[in-house]
Amino acid sequence: MTARTETPHGTSTIVASYLLGLDAGNTVIKAVLFDTSGRQVALHALDGATHKPLPGMVERSVPELWENASAAIRGCLQRAGVSSADVLAVGCAGHGNGLYLLDKSGAALLGIQSLDSRAAALASEIDAASGDAIQVISLQRPWPAQTPVLLAWLKRHRPEIYAKAGTLLFAKDVLTSRLTGARVSDISDMTGAGLMRLPEASHDSGLLSLYGLEDALPLLPPAIEPSAIAGHVTAEAAQATGLSAGTPVIGGYFDVVSSALGSGAVKQGDASIVVGSWSINQVFAPRAAADRRVFMVSKFGAGRFLNMENSATSAANLEWYVREFIERGSHHADPFGAVNAAVGSVRPAAGDPYFHPFLYGGRMGAHQRGGFYGIAGWHGEGHLLRAIFEGVMFEHRRHVEVLAEAGLGFDRVALSGGGARSAHWPQMFADGLGRHVTVAEATETGALGAAIGAALALGLHADYEAAVAAMTQARAWFAPDAGMRAHYDKRYETWTRITRAMEPVWREMAGAAQ
Repeated sequence: MTARTETPHGTSTIVASYLLGLDAGNTVIKAVLFDTSGRQVALHALDGATHKPLPGMVERSVPELWENASAAIRGCLQRAGVSSADVLAVGCAGHGNGLYLLDKSGAALLGIQSLDSRAAALASEIDAASGDAIQVISLQRPWPAQTPVLLAWLKRHRPEIYAKAGTLLFAKDVLTSRLTGARVSDISDMTGAGLMRLPEASHDSGLLSLYGLEDALPLLPPAIEPSAIAGHVTAEAAQATGLSAGTPVIGGYFDVVSSALGSGAVKQGDASIVVGSWSINQVFAPRAAADRRVFMVSKFGAGRFLNMENSATSAANLEWYVREFIERGSHHADPFGAVNAAVGSVRPAAGDPYFHPFLYGGRMGAHQRGGFYGIAGWHGEGHLLRAIFEGVMFEHRRHVEVLAEAGLGFDRVALSGGGARSAHWPQMFADGLGRHVTVAEATETGALGAAIGAALALGLHADYEAAVAAMTQARAWFAPDAGMRAHYDKRYETWTRITRAMEPVWREMAGAAQ
C-alpha cells in the first residue's frame, strides 16, 4: 500500500507504508519492518539473558523482555529511517508454552521458557491419572513445559507465587499487553498449549480441573483470532518504542504458526518444518487430528488447523556445540560459517558416527539424553558436526512419520528456522525425507508471518492464501537425491535401533539424577 501526498509546491510524492513484525523467541527478540509486499526493510534484534536457578529450570526476566522489545523497535525504526506514522500495524509472534504470569496489578511475576523441564515428574503423574481425558478435550497430552503443567507445578511447589497470579500470558502477549494495555491472548497459542477445547477453541473449566487447576479459569485472558486487532499503541508505549500512538496491534501468533505462514506454507497439505531451538513439524489441514500420537494441534482461524509433532530436539543441539566448543576461546569470527565448512569437508560414509539430539530431552520422554555413537580414531570434528546435522534431521523424520501415520500426508516441505540458512541442512532434509524442500526468501519468517496477520487485519488481502501468495516467495528449491535417500534410509534404521537400545540406560540415568 502506498499513499500520495501533496507537497507545498503542488508536486506529489509517494509515501510507502509498512508493517512491523515482532518475534519473541526463548531468548532473542526481533523487530522486523516489512513493506506491504513482504520485503524486509530493516531488522533489529537483542539477545536476552536466560536464568537457570536449579537443574531443569529455564527462566527469563519478563521486564527485560519488554525492555529489549522496545529497544528493538526503536532500533528497527531508526535503521529503516522511516516515520512511525508510516507503520500501519504491528503483529507479534512468540514461542509457545512455557509460562508468563502477571500479578493482580498487572506487574510481572514470573517468566518460564519452553525449554524448562522442572515439571517432568508432574507431567508423567498427570498423564497417568488424566492423560486420556485431557487428550480427548484438547487433542494434546501433558508434557513438562506445557503451560498448564507448569502452572500446576507452581500451584503445588510455589503456592505463594500462585496465590499472587492475576493473568496468564504467553511470550508475545507480554509485548501486546505493554504495547496496548490489553491483557489478551489468541487462539493459536491457547490451543497450542492445550488450554482450550478443540476443535471449538473454547475455554473449558473441566479441562483445567484435570490438571488440578479448577480455580485457574480467571487467570486466562480473552483469546481472540490471531489476525484480529487486540488494541492500539498507547501514549506510554509510543514514548518507549518510537511507534505512533494509536497504531493497531493484532492478537498475534504462536510462533510456529507465524513461521509457517512466513515460509510460504498455508494450503491444505502444505508442510512446514522449522529447524530452530525446537523441532517443529506441522501439516495444514481443515480438521484437527484426533490422534493420540500427534503431539499438538493449533487453531488459527475458522477451519484452519496446524497438526504438529514437536520437541526440543533441533538446532538447539548445534547451538550448544557451537557455544561450548566452537566459540570457546573466540577462535572463529564466524562460528556457524566454520561449522558449515567443517560439515562440507566430510564425504558421507556408512561408517560415520551417529548422534542423538536429546540434550533437552525428547518427544518420547524427558529422560532421553544426547550422545555420539560409533566414533573412531579417524573421525574429526567435521564428522561430529555432520552427525549432529543428521541426528537432528532423523528426529524431524521420526516426527514426520508420525504425522503421515495419522493420515496427514504432504508432498512439499517449506523449511524455515536458523537451520534453513545452512549450506547443507536443506538438501539433507530433502534427501532424508524424500520430499521437495523450499526455503523462503525471508529469513525472519516468524516476524513476517505476524506481519501477514497484520495485513489481514487491515483488509489488505482477502484471506490467508492471498496474503501468503502476495507477501512470500521462495529463495531456493531442493530435490531429493535417490542415492542419498538410500544412504539415509539405512542409517536411519540403525539410528532408530540405537535409540531403542539406549532407553533403559537413559531411564536408569534419569532415576539416579532424582
